Order: sequence, then structure tokens, then C-alpha cells
Amino acid sequence: MIYIKRLIFLIFIVSSCQSTGQLKIESRIINELKEVSAAEISKDSGIVWVIQDAGNSNHLIGLDNDGDVARNILISNAKNKDWEDLTSDNEGNIYIGDFGNNKKKRKTFKIYKVNHADLNTDSAVAEIIEFTLPKEQKPEDFESFFIYNNSFYIFSKEKKKFSVLKVKNSIGKQVAELHSEYNLSGKSNKVTSADISDNGKTVILLNHDKLWKITNFETDDFFSGAITEHKFDHNSQKEGICFKTDSTIIITDERKDSEGGYIYSFNLN
Repeated sequence: MIYIKRLIFLIFIVSSCQSTGQLKIESRIINELKEVSAAEISKDSGIVWVIQDAGNSNHLIGLDNDGDVARNILISNAKNKDWEDLTSDNEGNIYIGDFGNNKKKRKTFKIYKVNHADLNTDSAVAEIIEFTLPKEQKPEDFESFFIYNNSFYIFSKEKKKFSVLKVKNSIGKQVAELHSEYNLSGKSNKVTSADISDNGKTVILLNHDKLWKITNFETDDFFSGAITEHKFDHNSQKEGICFKTDSTIIITDERKDSEGGYIYSFNLN
């Protein structure tokens, strides 16, 4: 029975449409990377940058169009306590969000900045942004973020109302600001990854079986905008999302047995 299920799944994958619901399969990530928890495309690069989450090595990994490793950078001064998401700035620097907090016991959180000039090396020393929570903020599990107007917006992963922290893109220690709280309508609304388009006009939030597109917001009051839900008709542990263009996005999911471990594309229009 297991063999038949896997055979059906493989037939589905190699079908001519190469899609899962509205998701188009671009490639499968190599077997060794089972817990990919982020995706990011930096400036002037076709490489999809990924990381693996807690319990894995402290490497920033670049994948080519076939899902194979093109870059494998050791972040020599970092520990993968619970790496969860990636973002990048207009200069092509990559930021690693080490703010996962499943047990909700962490006191301090870190963002590692990997300079664009180091993305062609085998080892890099990251600059470190360290932050603590504001006094009124309860501990939460943070899994996604993006950079906008030189500040990070960090989203908690909650079943109902989630928090958004604001952290300045400034090396050193600081206290985060509680920027906003919001409750997306419907069920299964945990945010697992996030990004903002290069033109700053569209925010996307990822869940295992859907995404939300947010447009027409004022400055950084993101939830003042129009929120559109896009259902995938496909449920897997999707943990990474990023813009490839202003209308095309890239999504990754974790591998579980014969399922998952793919790079997908999705058209927002």
C-alpha cells in the first residue's frame, strides 16, 4: 500500500503540468536538506538562499535551479539556536532570523547579517543584531520577518491573534517595539514565513496550505490594507516564501519521507 501511494505521488510529480494546486513545482531540494525553513532571493542573484532550523548546522545555503547546493557558507560566529527565516536588503545583504522560540523560554533573540561581499565565500563572519522583548510583550514563537524602510518586522506564529515586532536594522543590542497585533480570519492561520515586494507595495504571509496577500496599506500599517487569501489546495510543511518578481513568488516546504522538499513558484496575479 505504501509503495502504491508513493508511485501515485511520483506519477503526479512528473506529470506534464508540474503543479500542485496553484503551485508550480520548479525543482526538488536535495535529500540532505530535509528541514528547509526559509527562502530568499537576494539582489542580482538567481540563487534561492535557504537555511535549516533548530538542531541543524550554522550554514547559509544557496540552491540552483535544479535544487542542488551552489553555495554553502559557514557562519563561523553564529550558532543555529533556532533559525527560522531569511530576508535581504537593497544592497543584497542576507539576514538570518534566529528567533524561533517553541518552548517560549528565550530571553534574547538574534539576527545575523551576512554581507553581500561574503556570499561567494565558504565561510563568513556575520554582524549581529540582538534584541529582547518589550516589557509588555509575552514570550512567543517568532518564525518570519522581512525588512522595510531599514527596520525588521517580525511575526509570531500563533493560532489566533499574532504579534508583530519592530526591530531597527542596527548592529548591537536593543529592545524590540511591539508594532501591532492582528487576527487573520478563518482557521489554521499560523504564519510560517513572510516577505515584502521590492517595490514595498505587497506583503505576503505563508501558511501550510495558503498565503495572504496584503496591498494598499499606508506606510508600515500593513493590516490597514486589503487582505486576500490564496488557498493552495495542497497541505505540507511550507516554511519559506520570498518574492522572485513583484508578481511571482518562491515557496519551499520541508521534506517528510517521499513528500515535500520542493521549490515551488506561484503567480500572485
